Amino acid sequence: MSNGKVVSLYEVSKQYRRGAETVHALRDVTLDIAAGEYVAIAGHSGSGKTTLLNLIGCLDRPTSGRIAVDGHELRVAGEKELNRLRQTAVGFVFQQFFLIPTLTVIENVQLPALFTGRKVDKRARELLELVGLSKRMHHLPGQLSGGEMQRVAVARSLINSPPILLADEPTGNLDSRNADMIIELFETLNRDGMTVVLVTHNLDLVKRCGRAVYIEDGMVKV
Repeated sequence: MSNGKVVSLYEVSKQYRRGAETVHALRDVTLDIAAGEYVAIAGHSGSGKTTLLNLIGCLDRPTSGRIAVDGHELRVAGEKELNRLRQTAVGFVFQQFFLIPTLTVIENVQLPALFTGRKVDKRARELLELVGLSKRMHHLPGQLSGGEMQRVAVARSLINSPPILLADEPTGNLDSRNADMIIELFETLNRDGMTVVLVTHNLDLVKRCGRAVYIEDGMVKV
């Protein structure tokens, strides 16, 4: 992968079985994302958006085609290499927060770094300052609002300093005020040089991104 691309897909297809039926989730998708881009992947429910994001995030493998992420060809990567990429190359923010209820805010943020052996207490505190939650670091998730929990999830996704942030419908469970705070946070990260890839069906959010990729029936629409 060259020319500043951090994500490159070539004729990528993904199929899976649903009972006796073969579902074509993605069909021959070719897509490049450059370093520092802010890209929206948009489309109706069931169009293949989340499948595409999971492939970019090394959470799944394609049925056919080639994918390279942060300079690594996934087709030839073993599980150990894929785990390393998930830990260091991409940060993931989901619609659900997936915070551990018995851990404090700062412990949840630090959690992904446990698998790398890095000492990240200072970075965790800096990230909580970034998302406006430094005064809540010793609270439990159950003591936070939905918007605050999503901001914790964003901080957690950044703990290993990944070059790519992937977000799957990150505002889907939030009210408009908290959703706007999350999107403003993504815009700040992108201005600071991070590549942000956002899956959404919200056209208002799509308009705030630098580029939109539309998926329909598993295919990129030009």
